[in-house]
Amino acid sequence: MITFGYNSRFSAPLRALLFAALGVLLIVAKTDAMELVVKIVAAFILAAGIVSVFVGFRQKKDGTTPLSFFNGLVNVVIAGLLFMFAPFVAKFVSYLLGFVLFGFGLFQLLVLLSVRRNVQVSLAAYILPLMITVAGLLIFFYPKFFGQSLGLIAGIALVVYGVSDMIAAFKVKSAQDPDEITPAPETPAQTSEEPIEAQEVEYEKVDEQ
Repeated sequence: MITFGYNSRFSAPLRALLFAALGVLLIVAKTDAMELVVKIVAAFILAAGIVSVFVGFRQKKDGTTPLSFFNGLVNVVIAGLLFMFAPFVAKFVSYLLGFVLFGFGLFQLLVLLSVRRNVQVSLAAYILPLMITVAGLLIFFYPKFFGQSLGLIAGIALVVYGVSDMIAAFKVKSAQDPDEITPAPETPAQTSEEPIEAQEVEYEKVDEQ
């Protein structure tokens, strides 16, 4: 089961609220939001990196450092580079935005698929991450189609991701709770314990000549 990014009870809600807030900011922005998108993405990556570093540091045991700690450091460095070169990156923001949305949406789909063994996940739960994934692909391959509305589309996608991330976090938490785990149904071969009845066979005596 995939739990990366959902191990801490605070990381997922904080990430979801940050996504939703940044999405609303993009939606209400009335100017060209290309550079703003870069800074917003950088801010999210920075926040996620700081959370990962903090969680990884707390989970450090026996002198070994968890992967989340190094992942957080990489995120912090990437965020710093995005802030420094925001005007230049803004020229390619549509590709970056599409890639980020596609990656996050796909990861949520994988998380939901991984918890299906422990808890029930309805088909409706896959709709939002699927929408995010498709939106990422469209923005990446057809950025000119959205034109000046790219900031608006990005804002809506970020808000949707925030909602979807909360749903995924709830499913992961339920899958880790022994009281919420739904056992997989047994197959007939596993549940069948009826003994096989022996059938009587009639023999016909043949006279020897």
